[in-house]
Amino acid sequence: MKLLSILFALLLPLAVTGQNKYGLNPTNFVQYKASLKSDPDKELVDLEKVIPGVVLDIRYATTNNLTNEKIYRLAKAYARKPVAEALKKAQADFVKLGYAIKIFDGYRPYSATVKFYETMNGDTTYVASPYKGSRHNRGCAIDMTILDLKSKKDLKMPSEYDAPVKESWPSTPVADPEVRKNRDTLISVMERNGFKVYTTEWWHFDFVGWEKFEVMNIDFEELR
Repeated sequence: MKLLSILFALLLPLAVTGQNKYGLNPTNFVQYKASLKSDPDKELVDLEKVIPGVVLDIRYATTNNLTNEKIYRLAKAYARKPVAEALKKAQADFVKLGYAIKIFDGYRPYSATVKFYETMNGDTTYVASPYKGSRHNRGCAIDMTILDLKSKKDLKMPSEYDAPVKESWPSTPVADPEVRKNRDTLISVMERNGFKVYTTEWWHFDFVGWEKFEVMNIDFEELR
């Protein structure tokens, strides 16, 4: 009985606060819906519905990702309302150049971040720390590339998406002029429209102003 009392004492604070083993208390669907009443900008928008011509290639709904497992049951891409609006403007700029946005990932449930962190054995070079949560968990990050509107083929980039290699870093020199131009175009258009490229991933763009949005753990099924 004494042992049970000790375990109860240890677990009770977690039950009350909703914190997990990494000390966070992500927003659930009920809390998210309530937050929209005071701040409509917190809405998670279906990007396919608001960005004309956007293409989805949601790798985490397949086994073609760093975990080699299906993480999502639905191939969907969501982002907070201001993020979606900024991405729509970026799409318009890309279209003028003959390109279009292809999205690999948008909003990501916190549970997926925990999965990635544990898969990478705690190395946060290419995945977020579950102690803080990621910009993806806030609905404020986009993993993406651009494709040619005529050929429908992805533009050549320095590395494959999600590749944990130095070539993925935006600061890594690129010898191939075509690849360098493609990466520079992607980054310049996105940063002109309110995003910032991540230091180790040419495909990852954080929305400037992500700090005002909280970490969420909401499945795509709930959002539908």
